[in-house]
Amino acid sequence: MALGPLHERLTAVRTRIAAAAARAGRYAGAVRIVAVTKGHPLTSALEAAAAGLLDLGENRVQEALGKMDAWPQTAVRWHLVGHLQRNKVKHAVGRFALIHSLDSVRLADALEAEAAGRGRVQDVLVEVNVAGEAQKSGCAPAEVPRLAEHVAGLPHVSVRGLMTMAPLTDDVAAQRRVFAALFALREELLGQGFRLPELSMGMTNDFEAAVEEGATMVRLGTALFGERPQ
Repeated sequence: MALGPLHERLTAVRTRIAAAAARAGRYAGAVRIVAVTKGHPLTSALEAAAAGLLDLGENRVQEALGKMDAWPQTAVRWHLVGHLQRNKVKHAVGRFALIHSLDSVRLADALEAEAAGRGRVQDVLVEVNVAGEAQKSGCAPAEVPRLAEHVAGLPHVSVRGLMTMAPLTDDVAAQRRVFAALFALREELLGQGFRLPELSMGMTNDFEAAVEEGATMVRLGTALFGERPQ
């Protein structure tokens, strides 16, 4: 049976990840692909799962819930990779294996209250606006230790690592500076006793730089599925 475009793109992506990991002296298998299906139909997500991509990412809660509700029994892990508003917390807790966008104490407390009511522990990543871009969400690097310390006292929210987005640029050196800064921040927090195994960084235009700087998860949409349907 002929393989479709997703298989071809996935093969190319895995080759590029392996090359980037080799340049950094890393094991390529330590980098997980989160297939971002935002804006793509359910069939694209199903094709991704059939290709072995079992981590699926969505930017918007409502779009994700629609796909989850129509999903067959195939076991996948759903990731919320976009900004989470507090009024959507009740819809997100327990539905996403990992929320990549914790950026404030208020959001942490809202997640704690909802997760406690459901008797669950919600895994999250702290989103860090390393580059300080006004148009992007995420907390400032200097705020991360205080936020991590606060969440450490919440029994129903577990911080699993950090997430960031680099500026949209073709300047690889600029991309790497952002990713290296997140890695250094994670190392600082590890030294303070926090357990943060995950670094979610790198998208279609910059995932190779992210892999070279220590990413454990890369969030890929266009690289796998092509341009989103209009």
